[in-house]
Amino acid sequence: MSPVLEDKVAIITGAGRGLGRAYALRFAEEGAKLLLPDISLERAEGVAKEIRDKGGEAVAMKTDISDENATRKMAEKVMQQYGKVDILVNNAAIWYGLEAKPWDAWTVEEWDWIFAVNVRGTWLCCKAIAPLMIKQSRGKIINIASDVMKVPDSQFFLAYALSKAAVYTLTQSLAAALGPSGINVNAIAPGYTATEASLRQHDSKKIFEGVVAAQCLKRREEPADVVGTAVFLASKDSDFITGQLIIVDGGHVMI
Repeated sequence: MSPVLEDKVAIITGAGRGLGRAYALRFAEEGAKLLLPDISLERAEGVAKEIRDKGGEAVAMKTDISDENATRKMAEKVMQQYGKVDILVNNAAIWYGLEAKPWDAWTVEEWDWIFAVNVRGTWLCCKAIAPLMIKQSRGKIINIASDVMKVPDSQFFLAYALSKAAVYTLTQSLAAALGPSGINVNAIAPGYTATEASLRQHDSKKIFEGVVAAQCLKRREEPADVVGTAVFLASKDSDFITGQLIIVDGGHVMI
């Protein structure tokens, strides 16, 4: 059987570590050619090299997705490198380094920073790449939300949770706007996943214990648990699915 993303071109933002790296490695295994924009060129190049060493195609570039000029350059780069773009995974977000705190303890600076990247940045990436997909009359946009927006503990990560709720609303709005052009827009909401960002949080072991206790599946969520959903949404098997949120969290949230 041929890889399900053979000859597809995918952009995965924030691919230098965490879930972004997991998406990139799996997409490469499935045959996709990759552009990997990340705020850290060094990290992105490390992942691109991993992929190239295994015979895949991947190019890294430094990109701050909250900067419109940077996202325009991302669109130019993918066309220069591959001549098309089939898939956009909006994974880059502010999460690394965030700690739980009361809802009114967030500073204005933290709030604006999180929204600038998680919401404006996701929108800017869509704004830069969607016109290329419109010209092709096809494309898959996959936004990465979070199940935190659906749980009571969202109060302790309020700015982050609200930014991810906005990403879901953006997903639905773009599904309606871009559907007539043959573009699918969906979102994935991972649970509390064992990435570098989560594992470095204060009391992460205690947090994982509480989350696992609330899940139907009684084990910690790993990056590998999420990537299959992204591959499905990027493949032809999801061609008649759009505007949806798929929660991947072991049954912590059930809707």
